Amino acid sequence: MTVSKSGPVGTSGISSIWIPRSLLLLLIGSSVFTPEVYQPGLDLLYTGLRRSSIYTASTFETWWTVIVYAFIEVSYVYRYARNPQLRLANRKADGTTSSKPIPKLQRPRKRIVEGLTYIFPLLLLDLTLIKKYGGVPVHDMALSGGYDLSSVTKTIHGTFLAPTLHNFTLSSPLQTRRALPVAPPTSRELGLQLATSLLIYDTLFFGFHLVLHHPFFAKVHSQHHNHQEINPQITNQLDIFERLGLVLLANFSLNIIGSHVLTRTVFVVAFVWLLVDIHSGMDLPWGYDKILPEGWAAGSKRHSMHHRYGSKYYEPFFNWWDNAYEWVRKNDPPGRGRGWGSTS
Repeated sequence: MTVSKSGPVGTSGISSIWIPRSLLLLLIGSSVFTPEVYQPGLDLLYTGLRRSSIYTASTFETWWTVIVYAFIEVSYVYRYARNPQLRLANRKADGTTSSKPIPKLQRPRKRIVEGLTYIFPLLLLDLTLIKKYGGVPVHDMALSGGYDLSSVTKTIHGTFLAPTLHNFTLSSPLQTRRALPVAPPTSRELGLQLATSLLIYDTLFFGFHLVLHHPFFAKVHSQHHNHQEINPQITNQLDIFERLGLVLLANFSLNIIGSHVLTRTVFVVAFVWLLVDIHSGMDLPWGYDKILPEGWAAGSKRHSMHHRYGSKYYEPFFNWWDNAYEWVRKNDPPGRGRGWGSTS
């Protein structure tokens, strides 16, 4: 049955996309070139966060990620269920839309096990490893980890990439707090760190995703592709190995450039939003793939095709590595490189 003859983005949709695009350009430009405009607000915000026992808790980022994910996913699921004309599965080649029944969606209370599976290993790391952030002296890291300052240079590695266990004692049995930088970042630092970390993650996950599609790892990744129709809840439908890989790659992307802790807080929001967006199964009028310049972003359409065919489009957020990979495959001699990216 035909519901509509046109998608959500017509002539007016194309022109209206310049509204968020212009706002994004204004925000980026002003953040980079006039950081002094934002500094009083950042100073006030960070001072309040740094005084908060919730924000200085070692488990803050885990709980923050869960809260942000729950809010974003529920908002996408609501729109997905209420707007059949936006669902990619309802789109036909001739531009019309059908009205397929909505796939079975799980209610929040039935996803407790999924949530605990995600939270438990991360809380274990939160409570056993010292948190290391850019701008924090080794001295402060040692204090947060229960170490004697006289042995700091022998026991604490200042580099963000070297894990250090908490000094477990009766007086300090777990890593319960994290040492934070004294000063907030500038808007320029925050913006550049955020963009750089997302680009690094996009590159790393492209390689990781390609490996997951090798026949040897097919069973690990098959859980993510086991669905009737892609929808927002598929975002976190992951094997525990893949879920931990995703989290560790995100952390590495932030740590390798010494991101400020406030950048990490903002990164969680952007990262989760992008992940849910590409798994939304909807063609949204203001999707990030439409806001960014044409050809830059993968978006929900491209990732939906990946879930449908499983043999291309491995990059999560952008297109550059996928395009390069497709070029290599087309120009590769027959028989070489077959086996990578071959499973669905």
